[in-house]
Amino acid sequence: MIPDVSQALAWLEAHPGALKGIGRGIERETLRVRPDGHLATTRHPSSLGSTLTHKWITTDFAEALLEFITPVDQDIDHLLAFLRDIHRHTSRELGEERMWPMSMPCIIEPGQDIELAQYGSSNIGRMKTLYRQGLKNRYGALMQVISGVHYNFSLPLSFWQAWAGVEDAESGKDAISDGYLRLIRNYYRFGWIIPYLFGASPAICSSFLQGKESNLPFDRSEQGMLSLPYATSLRLSDLGYTNKSQSNLGITFNDLPGYIKALKAAIKTPSAEFAAMGVKDANGDWLQLNTNVLQIENELYAPIRPKRVTRSGEAPSDALLRGGIEYIEVRSLDINPFSAIGVDANQVRFLDLFLIWCTLAEAPDMNSDELLCTRKNWNRVILEGRKPGQTLGIGCGDTEQPLVDVGKALFRDLRRVAETLDGQSGENHYQEVCDRLVATFDDPDLTYSARFLHSLKENGIVGTGLALAEQYRQQLNEESLEVLSEEQFTAEAQRSKVSQQQIEESDTLSLEEFLKDKG
Repeated sequence: MIPDVSQALAWLEAHPGALKGIGRGIERETLRVRPDGHLATTRHPSSLGSTLTHKWITTDFAEALLEFITPVDQDIDHLLAFLRDIHRHTSRELGEERMWPMSMPCIIEPGQDIELAQYGSSNIGRMKTLYRQGLKNRYGALMQVISGVHYNFSLPLSFWQAWAGVEDAESGKDAISDGYLRLIRNYYRFGWIIPYLFGASPAICSSFLQGKESNLPFDRSEQGMLSLPYATSLRLSDLGYTNKSQSNLGITFNDLPGYIKALKAAIKTPSAEFAAMGVKDANGDWLQLNTNVLQIENELYAPIRPKRVTRSGEAPSDALLRGGIEYIEVRSLDINPFSAIGVDANQVRFLDLFLIWCTLAEAPDMNSDELLCTRKNWNRVILEGRKPGQTLGIGCGDTEQPLVDVGKALFRDLRRVAETLDGQSGENHYQEVCDRLVATFDDPDLTYSARFLHSLKENGIVGTGLALAEQYRQQLNEESLEVLSEEQFTAEAQRSKVSQQQIEESDTLSLEEFLKDKG
């Protein structure tokens, strides 16, 4: 099942300097909650600045759903210190509120109105909120307040020069894009390894279902916790952040023009279901941006995305057309409940190893049917990844292999990548990560999901969540800033407010005219 990567690994070992300068960035989401664990109903703290224009601190779907964004960084320790500084500063500004330390929300009252994120009175700000209104009406608000960690990864130009023979980023953009698409295809085939190792949502609060029936054979605790004995990441299951209506869009990752064409088509494809909802209600209030399958490109739910930094007013796909793929965004990480910042260095180093391997390994083209086939292995790992004797399917056929064997074979390759990276730094951090994680295949109780499920069964979701939230609040409040200063946070908050005001003052179109111009 694991492709033969021996030649590519030998090439890498002969060109270790090609990996110097890997770019990394992290986006971490977390819900603001009250001391009793209920969802906060307060507005985003003004002292944190404008969520429309702040570089590091914004909101995602809901006003209570914080999102922290780091700049691109080539140093893992500095990256995580920067992210921790954002957490430290925010925690102090939240007063008695806490940051919920896991992916799945818990104490949500039946029918509770979850306030959409607010971005001010400008057209772009109102459009962002309206897009979220559409998500709420299309899929429900609860699915949208699930939190995750996104990992942004880019290989240095020196890698592409050595590996693909490009001269510079502009003339070599097609070859670089092809390389990243190869990575993405392998990620679809083998990315189930991420929920196996790091999935941390093996249980949910019964309130999350809001009275709806589920066909999953849940174990129910006395406190109302629903769990599956071998589950790893219910966040990635059909209960969580997925959208079945998008499975027939025919979006593939074989070449960039084909991907962009299919994505743009989805934005223009009418949906009978969403058309029945209408764009506005009887009172003239907006319900969604439009009635197409996707309101905008970001509505496409995917475990990984090709990305390029956009220019002002530029759509993500137009940015990719202009400059090719600049980096990829990994979207399959649950919040790490064992870390105050939701992610740790072991995870970052593993992702480096795995994504490099995905770039090196052969990756035959995948049609949309095979893309759907890969979902079967993901679902097995998501729902029963730690089940004794668990197997994985090979391609779309009937042949299967034990998950343990596939995982160990993959790690034999990853260890060679680790030795190359460690050889550059003179340390053993990557190899230590391999040793620690490969042990989970012989002992699944070492996985994040097994360890966390043990705690959840002992103390319940609410008890575990509240204890961790308070523990991390105290830790963060007591720690000194390492990378940034309070003056820098204050200056960025002020700058962001001025920037939002300038955007609002420059609007000349009505919202209808603005949306027509955008669409």
